[in-house]
Amino acid sequence: MDRLPLEGVTVVAVEQAVAAPFCTARMADAGARVIKVERPEGDFARGYDDVAAGQSSYFVWLNRGKESVVVDLDTAEGKTLLGNLLSKADIMVQNLKPGALERLGFGIEELRQEYPRLILCSISGYGETGPLAGRKAYDLLVQAESGLCSITGSPDEPARVGVSLVDIATGATAYSAILEALIGRSITGDGADIRVSLFDAIAEWLTVPLLHHDAGQSPRRIGLAHPSIAPYGVFSTKDGKPILISIQSDREWAKFSAHFLNKPELAKDERFATNVARVRNRGVTDQFVGDRFAQVDEAVAKEFLTRADIAFASVNDMAALSDHPHLRRITVDTPAGPVSLPAPAPIFVGAQRSYGRVPGLGESRCLPPELPNDDVDLASTRGRLGI
Repeated sequence: MDRLPLEGVTVVAVEQAVAAPFCTARMADAGARVIKVERPEGDFARGYDDVAAGQSSYFVWLNRGKESVVVDLDTAEGKTLLGNLLSKADIMVQNLKPGALERLGFGIEELRQEYPRLILCSISGYGETGPLAGRKAYDLLVQAESGLCSITGSPDEPARVGVSLVDIATGATAYSAILEALIGRSITGDGADIRVSLFDAIAEWLTVPLLHHDAGQSPRRIGLAHPSIAPYGVFSTKDGKPILISIQSDREWAKFSAHFLNKPELAKDERFATNVARVRNRGVTDQFVGDRFAQVDEAVAKEFLTRADIAFASVNDMAALSDHPHLRRITVDTPAGPVSLPAPAPIFVGAQRSYGRVPGLGESRCLPPELPNDDVDLASTRGRLGI
C-alpha cells in the first residue's frame, strides 16, 4: 500500500460528541496517528444510542482508526500525561468549553510558545468572545440559534435538519483549516492557532438565505421545494409515487415544457419564461406541473423525464438508501465486532484505503514513551505535496 498523506503526523484529540471527532476521523483515515484523550467515563457520545452492534452509531462512525487513552485532567498525573502527549504532537484538536484548557494549565498562548510548531485547533459553540461565548452549544441548539430551523420544515412549523449538520459543517471546516496549516508549516516551520465555532461554520453556510433577507426577501419555509428556483419540488404521479424534479435553467424549462408538459408555448409566456417569473408565479407554475404528473404513472413519468434530460430523484427513506445501487460501504472492526458504514466520499483512484478499528475506552493505556513525530518538519510530506 502506498504511504498515506498524513503518515508520520501525530494528533492529540481532547474531544467529545461529533464536531471534533468528525475532523480527527478524517485525519485518521488519511494515515495520521490520532490519540483520543477521554475522561474516565469516556466520550459521552459512546452512550448516544446502541444500534451499531450494541454500540453508539455516532461513536462507531466518528472514531475509527483512533487510539483511546483515559486521562483524568483533574489530577496531576493526568496533566502530566497530556503534557507528554503534546510534547510529541503535531496537531492538537480540542472542543472543551472555552477557557477550560487554560484552567487546566494548558493555555493556548503558553502552548504556542512552548511548542511553536504545534497546530492547535479549538472548536467551540459561539467563539471565545461575545455574549454567548460561555453558553453550552450542541448541534440542534445552534441550528435554532442561527436561524437554520426557520428555513427548514413545512410552512406550518420549523424543523431540525435530519442529521447533525452544524457539527458536520464545523468538523469539515476544522479539517480543511488544519490541512492548510500543515501546508503552511511545511513552508514556514510555524504552527497555528485555529479557532472554529459551530455558529460561524453554519452562519457561512447560510449566506444565500441571509443575503435574501438583507435584500428584503426573507426566505419562507416551503417544505420539500426550493425557495428561489421553480419548478423545483415534489409532485405525485397517477399511481401516488412522489418524484422530485429540478429545472435549473430557462433552456431546461423550454425542453420540459415541450417534452413533458406538452405545452411548448409556456417557454415564451412572460409569466413563466424566466426563473424569476416562475418563482413569482410559483402557484400557477406548480399547478401546470402537478396536473401533468397526475396524468401518468411513475414509470412513464421517469421515462419522459429521462428522455428530456430533466434532473429528478425518487423521494427515498433509509430503507431505500440501505439498498441503493450507488451506496458504497466499508466495514470497520469494533470491540463488539464488524460494523458496516457508508464509505467516505473521496475516492483516491489507484490508492486503495483501509480503515482502522474503533477503540474501546482506554484501550491504549500503555502508550509508548516515544511517539513518532519525524520532527515533523514535514520534509517528506512537503515533497509529496509538491511544495
